[in-house]
Amino acid sequence: MLCKTYCATCLGLTVVAITVETDVSGGIGIQLVGLPDSAVKESLTRVLTAIRSYGYNIPGKRIIINLAPADIKKQGSSFDLAIAVTLICAATEMEPARLKDHMFLGELALDGSIRDVPGALPITVYARDNGFAGCVLPYESAKEAVDIEGVDLYGVRNLADVLRILRGEDCGDLLMDRSRQDPDPAKKKPRGPDFKVVRGQEHARRGFEIAAAGSHNIILIGSPGCGKTLMASCLPSILPPMETEESIETSKIYSVAGKSIGSYGLLKTRPFRTPHNSASRVALLGGGPDALPGEISLAHNGVLYLDEIAQFSKVTLDLLRQPLEDGRIVISRARYRIEYPCSFMLVASMNPCPCGYYGDEPGRCTCTRGAVESYRSRISGPMMDRIDLQIFVKSLSAVELLKLNASAAPQQEESSAVIAARVERARAVQAARFSGTGIFTNAAMGAQQIERFCPLSEACRSTLEKILEKMGLSARAYTRILKVARTIADLAGESDILPQHLLEAAGFRFLDRRRILD
Repeated sequence: MLCKTYCATCLGLTVVAITVETDVSGGIGIQLVGLPDSAVKESLTRVLTAIRSYGYNIPGKRIIINLAPADIKKQGSSFDLAIAVTLICAATEMEPARLKDHMFLGELALDGSIRDVPGALPITVYARDNGFAGCVLPYESAKEAVDIEGVDLYGVRNLADVLRILRGEDCGDLLMDRSRQDPDPAKKKPRGPDFKVVRGQEHARRGFEIAAAGSHNIILIGSPGCGKTLMASCLPSILPPMETEESIETSKIYSVAGKSIGSYGLLKTRPFRTPHNSASRVALLGGGPDALPGEISLAHNGVLYLDEIAQFSKVTLDLLRQPLEDGRIVISRARYRIEYPCSFMLVASMNPCPCGYYGDEPGRCTCTRGAVESYRSRISGPMMDRIDLQIFVKSLSAVELLKLNASAAPQQEESSAVIAARVERARAVQAARFSGTGIFTNAAMGAQQIERFCPLSEACRSTLEKILEKMGLSARAYTRILKVARTIADLAGESDILPQHLLEAAGFRFLDRRRILD
């Protein structure tokens, strides 16, 4: 008897449906075909042992299991459950209706329990969009897809649960409860310290507000202990939650990477990734034997923070240039080509020189001019050109901090909640502006959007010409000034860009690499 059902595999974020066909006929032997890798070939041992533990004896006949299409290599252990289901049905001559309109994914243990597998979210979305009635997934994997409507979602823990579904029994207890709220309330709270703990540093605080409002890249340059890392760690507390479309995009990446197994529903808070400067190119960009997403894709719609960016490999940093422009990374190999989105906000920090004290109080820096130039050249001009906001952070001495804290009326810094409210209003303006375009923030604007949404008056054109002539900036820097000015106007509640917005945006580029030594 021939039985077939469906499962799926992910090539990057692209889901490919896999038909599992099992034929039991006269003869002796068992064969698995369809370009399986070692993990899939081993599934036969797991499957046969698991179904025997439930009292099913596989007859001594000729069994052929085919995974179609045959030209796509099948990797991983997520095919176990679909193979077991078709084998049981073919051996017992059972043809349940749910076999043909449901997808089955999961790794089988020898006792028949079902282990989690990656990719549950994009596969559930695919099943819904392609007319499948439901998905049968390991319980912990099903939790991450609970927000996807329009398809029955079963969370199973063992083979007995799956058999109940196949027999058409009442399985309401196995359906995932979509009305249930995320049991972890901490996920809804802002992460990181509050900006009110940052004393002084008004220029840097303003830069972070603009960067968060428009998702602009930002770099902080300053001596050790001036608060660069502290301010960067405060950034998540002023970022708005993701829109639904953003949340689905980002959650799919984490699902494919196997990093959201066990989480309930879609990701709500924006990612904040902090790779160490020893991270390899594959870890940062993605790839490897399984073509998994790297840190830049895991930071999609969120933040990639490179602390001490000058300590990263110069070659690795230059590899970030294209993803920063395109918002995507293409991993090309001889046998596959996979694309991941990576529209992230780059936040970087570094010292101004090897000893760390260039530009601080006179006599403290011991570096020669050549040493400073060599240190700064670790970040190439084209890379620095892609960073919208370049801020020199002036360190406050211990005496200055004591005076601020001991003054009769100590200055009350704005809290993250106050800043976040302004950021969220600016993001709402951008969401309405770019509705239906596939982009969400000013930083993601292309040439067409800049022409449409950044019109300049004669006064603005005159101001911008003077800025470009005086600073000698590149054409890329010109467009980035326009994007930052658009964000500043949004924060100010202005529908049009004004000269003062251009001047403020240009002021954040005075620390371009060729000017920092002036």
